Formats: sequence, C-alpha cells, structure tokens
Amino acid sequence: MIVIPAIDLKDGRCVRLFQGDMQQDTVYSDDPAAMARRWQSEGAERLHVVDLDGAFAGERVNDVAVGAILESISIPVQLGGGIRDLKTIASALDSGIFRVILGTVSCRNPMLVHEACRQFPNRISVGIDARDGKVAIQGWSELTSLDATSLARMFEDAGVAEIIFTDISRDGALTGSNLAATVAMAQAVSLPIILSGGVAGITDIQNAMANHGPFPNGGMISGVITGKAIYDGRLDFREAVRITKHKSR
Repeated sequence: MIVIPAIDLKDGRCVRLFQGDMQQDTVYSDDPAAMARRWQSEGAERLHVVDLDGAFAGERVNDVAVGAILESISIPVQLGGGIRDLKTIASALDSGIFRVILGTVSCRNPMLVHEACRQFPNRISVGIDARDGKVAIQGWSELTSLDATSLARMFEDAGVAEIIFTDISRDGALTGSNLAATVAMAQAVSLPIILSGGVAGITDIQNAMANHGPFPNGGMISGVITGKAIYDGRLDFREAVRITKHKSR
C-alpha cells in the first residue's frame, strides 16, 4: 500500500476544497511544480493531480500547471478532471501522464472506459466520487441515483488499473477517512481500490494498512490519497511513507 499526495489545481494554483465546494478553497501554493518537487523529495512514489476547473468545464483547463509539474519531477503522475474522450486521454498520456483518471465519463459512458482500457492497457483508473453511497459527477455538482459499488462492478473485467474511491462528505474536512465504505467496495470488487477523502492524520494511514486486504475476491486497498492533512501539517508525510514502506517489506 502506498501513500499518494494530492495536488488540486484551480486557476493554476495548488488549492484544497472543502467537500468539493469550489467557493470554499484554500490556496496553498502559487507554484504547483514546487509543491510536486516537495512531495517527491519527501518520498512520494506517485502524485495525484486533479484539474478542478477541468472537472467543472468538462475539458482540461490547467494544462500549463500540469506540464510544469511533469517537467519538475520524475515520479509517476496520475491525472483527473475534464478528461472525457479518447483523444484527450491519448493527449494526456502522450504528455507524460502515467495514468488517466476517468470520473464523470465512467458514469455517463461506461463503454468509453472499456475502449480506453483496451487501447491503453494499465493506464486507466476510474474515479468514483460518492456522497452517502451515491455517485456524484461533473465536479461533484451533480448527484446521481447510482450506487458507488454498482458502478465499480461495471469495470471489473474492463482492464481498469485501479479505482479511486472518494467520500465527498469527508473530503477536505479532516474528519477521518471512510474506511468502512472503502473496505466494503474492495470486498465487493476484484480490483485495487485507492482510498481518498477525509484523511486527518497518521491513524487513518495505520487503519488502512491494517484493513487493506487482499480479500477473498482479490480486491484490496492499494493506496491512500492525502491532501489537506499534509498541507496543514496534521500528517507527517515522511512518516506516512516510512510506515507504509516498512510494512510492505
């Protein structure tokens, strides 16, 4: 299991939102590339980047900031936000992105996810964002009636690399991650699941490690994404990396 730092981009800056609300943002840096270098220097093995403006617009917006990040670090970068067609997926991967995260389009056009996985093996992740178990799309502004686990099951045989499961109600709130819901998804779906949303400190990392599986169906919690906790200093990122690496040995 790995710990993955998050960089959320809004207007070219590194921000964190409260429960996905674009009006409740905290700016942590005007230089996302410098922030990316910081996390790499502290031991990050992968970086999670979200184009928040792109998620709402339905197309990539923060390409300049993403490009600067890619030029600044050597670790893999996974990117989500506004990526909703094969041409944009190909462009992102060609630019140096390690994995593309498909969110809204996975709900609206599941067959595109299947085709993307066929064309780009092991390069596609699905982002499932949920509130009270129901999938939210379009930058979390639209709540659907679709159950999060039901959506995850649609992609079991598609070739998806990982599912990134975010509990919106906890994202940016520092209230603790929704481990129970993440474990339930990992037990129901034979895919690696990355836990996201609400990480408040080292206890959340330890609890995820203690319950990461693998489970009888083959599913497991493969990683934890952390954002506000490392920016606010509530989680020592170096320590989180240290304990997860020690456990994996």
